[in-house]
Amino acid sequence: MRYVGIESVEPGQFLGKTIYSGNGTVLLSAGVQLTVYMISTLNRIGVTMLYIQDPLYADVETEDILSEATKQGLIQEMSDAFEAVRSGKEWNTQLIGASVDHLLEDVMDNKELLVQLTDVRTADNAQYVHAMNVCLLSTVMGVNMGLNYQQVKELATGALLHDIGKNGMREGDELFPDSKSHHTWRGFEKLKNKREFGLLIAHVALQHHERVDGLGIPRGLTGDEIHLYAKIVAAADAYDRMIHPLKPSGRRLMPHEACEQMMAMSEKQLDHGVLVQFTRMVSIYPNGTAVRLSNKETGLVVRQHRGLPGRPVVRIVRGEAGHLDIKELDLAQETTVFIEAVLA
Repeated sequence: MRYVGIESVEPGQFLGKTIYSGNGTVLLSAGVQLTVYMISTLNRIGVTMLYIQDPLYADVETEDILSEATKQGLIQEMSDAFEAVRSGKEWNTQLIGASVDHLLEDVMDNKELLVQLTDVRTADNAQYVHAMNVCLLSTVMGVNMGLNYQQVKELATGALLHDIGKNGMREGDELFPDSKSHHTWRGFEKLKNKREFGLLIAHVALQHHERVDGLGIPRGLTGDEIHLYAKIVAAADAYDRMIHPLKPSGRRLMPHEACEQMMAMSEKQLDHGVLVQFTRMVSIYPNGTAVRLSNKETGLVVRQHRGLPGRPVVRIVRGEAGHLDIKELDLAQETTVFIEAVLA
């Protein structure tokens, strides 16, 4: 598979990864042959990047930590919960807990994989995919930092629900970040009275926009005043928002650019210890990404190295059909060759 911009997709190509709607149902299944109408519709509903199948890279997989069933369940449960909050109804915390359990099972089964956030977003599913990604990133960091199972489950649940306070908001509610109408306070209020959840889960919603330098919101907490769960979720939230901006007009950073920007936030906005763990577990050049190397060759990232996210294996294809020269450069071994640029 190749990871490409929507503007590069042509009719007749085959979709590489399933696209989900906002309620967790399948919008387009992997393997479907794309038509002009499908491509136009994807562009209209906000899709910017997607995977397509390519015979030269048929063996290239995204190595997702989460199964398709887990993703579909998470998106569906988040959609149901958020819709209930919007309409002022009660929502099923047990189903949320079950979805988190499935996510934890997948994470524990795939601990050696780097996190690659490659699920296709639409205007309809963006907030749910964001919640899922923040939950996944936070969970993997928590596991790597040695949290026990109960702690990781609390962290994962808080991460999944960190933005639940945004639902049912009115225009102007966020004009005063220190007011109780801000989504951090609203999320805290919605979660603190859920007996199935511990109070720490509510504090993730309350504190995930705090900064270690004290310039965050809503309470201006500093350093150790911010709970570790909230520090972890803040890093995951910042990263996912950089590679998938909240507003369509926002600049979308590539994963390696986002990681560089996050490291510049160390001990200002984000906790340094959390960032160290983050950089060890996220794939900054996801499989299927086209890159230009420092030796001026171009190729596609096909495999990752755990612990060396900046040194993947790159496949280089030269020549024409019937006379192809294919080689792979393992950048963990080719220490004088570097990725110079990511090609859109």
